[in-house]
Amino acid sequence: MTDYRVYVLSRSQRLAAICFCGLFCFAAVWMLYRQPYVAIAASAAGAWGPRLLRERLRRRRLEQLRRHFKEALHALSSLLSAGRSVENAFAVLEEDVAMLIGNPNADILREIRTIVVRFRNGEPLEAAFADFAGRSGLEEVRNFAEAFLICKRSGGNLVEVVRKTAGLIGEKMEVEQEISVLLAQKKFESKLMIAMPFAFVGLLHLIAGDYMSALHQGIGWVVLTVCLLLLGLVGWWMLRIVDIRI
Repeated sequence: MTDYRVYVLSRSQRLAAICFCGLFCFAAVWMLYRQPYVAIAASAAGAWGPRLLRERLRRRRLEQLRRHFKEALHALSSLLSAGRSVENAFAVLEEDVAMLIGNPNADILREIRTIVVRFRNGEPLEAAFADFAGRSGLEEVRNFAEAFLICKRSGGNLVEVVRKTAGLIGEKMEVEQEISVLLAQKKFESKLMIAMPFAFVGLLHLIAGDYMSALHQGIGWVVLTVCLLLLGLVGWWMLRIVDIRI
């Protein structure tokens, strides 16, 4: 069973991430130092590429799982409102969710199928759902699993719990979408500002090489190194500022 808190890269993905990150570091350092050996040494930082790609793909997969989970809750709420029992609703839930999301290979469909199989093998429905909640890494799924467990034990209004949970997840996602739209331009501007110093230095090397030659001797190496470190720190800080999560 998949642990959604961890993303495992394929060999081709790891290789592509290392090559891309290494090439980026090589180009950035070459722009400043114009020393091939220094740039080649800097390309070793490409080893960080798989880690960055893994985190990006993990967050993308979790976001997709959360959207599909919201759709599954809407479908489950409709089935329960139609008078089906919880067990019968889960038995036909996969088909309804597949029609809603239009992706027969979605992770949520596999999880629904697993829950149904475990239930038919005699395992309590709430235990199977709690296992999925633990592996999902999503707060919404964990909260729903806890509410589901309480409703099953105490005989609460499960239809209302499902409906409210789906509504809260939808509202949260709408707020995140609004924030994402507002920050889209700022994210682009931050990436542009990170790239501009390297482009400016490269342009100076091209049109005024003699002017830049002073930086390639003596104290100039120290100045270039300090500037590179400061650019890396500022770039990291800018990306952290625009990375707003709810």
